[in-house]
Parts: sequence; C-alpha cells; structure tokens
Amino acid sequence: MSYNYESTTSSSEVQEHDFSTDSTSENVAPAPSRISLVGTAHVSEKSIREVKETIHNQQPDVVAVELCKGRYDALKGKTQTSDISVKELLAEGKVYFFLIHMLLAHVQKRIGKEMGVQPGAEMLAAIEAAEEIGADVALVDRDIQVTLQRFWGKMGLIEKTKMIGTLIAAALGIGGGDEIDIDNITEQDTVTVLIEELRHTSPSAAEVLIDERDAYIAGSLARTAAGGGKNIVAVVGAGHRSGIEKYLSDPRTIPPLSSLVTLPKKRFSLMKVFGIAIVALALAIFLLLIISGTSIELLLIAFGWWFAINGTLSALGTIIAGGHPYSIATSFGVAWLTSLNPMMAAGWFAGLVEAKQRHPTTDDLKEIMKLETFSEMKKNNFFRVILVAGLANIGSVIGSIIALYVVVTITGLDPRDIIEAGLNNLMIRLGI
Repeated sequence: MSYNYESTTSSSEVQEHDFSTDSTSENVAPAPSRISLVGTAHVSEKSIREVKETIHNQQPDVVAVELCKGRYDALKGKTQTSDISVKELLAEGKVYFFLIHMLLAHVQKRIGKEMGVQPGAEMLAAIEAAEEIGADVALVDRDIQVTLQRFWGKMGLIEKTKMIGTLIAAALGIGGGDEIDIDNITEQDTVTVLIEELRHTSPSAAEVLIDERDAYIAGSLARTAAGGGKNIVAVVGAGHRSGIEKYLSDPRTIPPLSSLVTLPKKRFSLMKVFGIAIVALALAIFLLLIISGTSIELLLIAFGWWFAINGTLSALGTIIAGGHPYSIATSFGVAWLTSLNPMMAAGWFAGLVEAKQRHPTTDDLKEIMKLETFSEMKKNNFFRVILVAGLANIGSVIGSIIALYVVVTITGLDPRDIIEAGLNNLMIRLGI
C-alpha cells in the first residue's frame, strides 16, 4: 500500500493535510482523506473555543481525539462503580506508576483550576461537537496503562527519583517555574521550549510520553484515513502536533504498532542489585554470627535492632501516608522479614490490609480529579492504599540500610572478625 500526502500551512492553530491511499481499482482513484490537526492546551478556554469552531465550520465525517477507551469512558462518566482488585493494585512494579498517574492528574487539576478549565475539557468539547453534527468519534491515543508502564519501566533510578520529587512538590504547591501564558502555549516556539526542557530533565519520559505517542496517534490517524474520501478533524495536544505531522508526511516512517504497545521487559537495575546486596550482606552476617559461636545474647541483641529499626521506619512511612492502625501494625511486624526476602515487600502486606479496611472503588479513582489539595487526596481510599504501600516500602528499605549499620557497629561486632571466625569454623566442620 502506498500513500499520497500533501501539507499546507495556515496562520491559525489548525493544520490541514491531504491523506489518501491508492485504490485497488485501475480506473477510479478515491478522493484523498483530509486531516485537520488542531493543537490544543489541555487547560485552555481558548483551545475549547477553537475546537468547537473548527468542527462546526468543517463539518467533518470523523472527529479524532487524543484519548484512549479508558480516558474516554472517564470523561463521559461511563465507568461503573466496582471494587478494585487489590492484587492488581499492589502487583510488583505497579504501585509506583499508579502513584505517578495520580500525582500527574492532581498537578494537571491544580493548573486547570488556576485557569478555570477542567483537564480534558477540550476533548470533551470535541466529542460533544461531533455528536451534535453526527460525526464519528475516533479514539486515537494509546491506552493510558500501557503508556504509564512503559513510562515507569524505561526510566532509570535517577529519573524516577527526580520525577517523583518534582510531582510531590508540585502536588504540595512547593516551588514553581516561570509563568507560562496558557493562551499562547499552543504556539510552536513555546511548545518546543517546553518539550526540550522535558527532554533535558527526563529523556525517557519525553520518549514515552511524547515521541512514542506521536507515532501511535499518527498510525491511528493513518488507519482512520485509509480508503480516502474522509474529512477528519484531529484534536491533539500542541506538543504532539509537529511529531504527528512529521510521521504523516511520510507514513512509511511510522513504527509497527507492536513496538509501541509491548510492555518493557524487566531490565538490569542497580537499585535491585543494591537491595539484594544489602539483604545478602545481612543474611551473611547473621549466618556467620551463628557459625562463629557468637553468644545467644549477642545474637538476640543484633536481631532486636534489625527488627526494631526495620519495623519502626516502615511503620513511620505508613503513618505518614495516613494508614489505618492495622496497616501500621502490619508494616511494623513484617518489615524485618520482608527486608530479608527480595521477593516480598512490607508495603504489599500493609497495602493489602489498608485496602481491606478502605475498600477502594473506581469511584474513588474518579474522585481524585475533583480534589483540591494533597491532604484531601490522602483521604481518598484509592490514593491512601497506594501511598501506604509505597511509603511502607520506602521506610523498610531505609530501615534495612540503617539496621545493617547498627547491627555491625552498636553491637560491637567487627565484620572482618565475624567473617574470619565463621569461615574457620565452617572449614573445620567440613574437614578442610
């Protein structure tokens, strides 16, 4: 299949392009499909007006919106109330990208409130305008869960730390950057500056959130336009417009869909290696203490410090998250054991207990977008479970590092003496 594509530039925010595919007929060539890209700011009243005017003026056959099925249902209020699977919620690697998702939504909500516009209002306006004129609605964005998992999976430790810190600070209203004129944010120069800043601070985030979605949306539009004869208005964020145009100008460059939706495989992680090393060192010290003939009293002292420090810091994380007393007790009681097993985490157990007490539902998830402050978010059942799981885990990790130091120093044990005595006793028992 080959493509014919023409581009013209207008002075407005709407970019119009002809897009067609060759017909299988030798005598009849279909009229090209016309795609009009409307670049918007997601919290701009000006963008809402432009979207409505463009759709009503052009009377398109199809209105394509930068939404996936899940986000479309949320905007339209079609999600049904149901209990959320706690196992799915606390599955390995998902706690933190759920937290990122909610913090991103909250930050966007704060910006939207300042501008007097709800996030996604321009997409909802596009859908409503399409319904008014009888046009089809095409959902052309990648599933948000796939995007978030690829987003989290591709970032390194430093990027993740910076991202979480920035989002928490923004959610709490701490700090801030230069003032941005939202009405002019769709101007190409402004968009370029913002995107380049994101590429500088978090290149992996820019790749997943912008570049990959440019390609995915362009591919979706190409499939929508296939066959020719369609008038399509595509409503997309201003940051995606230039990337989508680049792909549509030469559709052969659009990567295969499978490469954009495959979840990243677990990769080598320095953080995991560090965590396993801490666990291995702790287990080795306890094992060598036993083999070296250390007194039971000293062993109990070492274990007591390990138990108390791990449990206290994990419980402290749960308390900061506003966890239920049962969750606090759970994190305190299991942290010493989970910190010795890389396959378990204190936050998973604390989160399970928290979920049993809070019973989070999809209504709680939808409510997050309506909340005004971070303290209000902490009262939300869904957010509370995620926060408890995340902070209990972080507390346990910090506790393991501190406890290992304390066991080695405060008990007066010299690791070199322990290792030497332990190895000597081991060799004697083996007859070496």
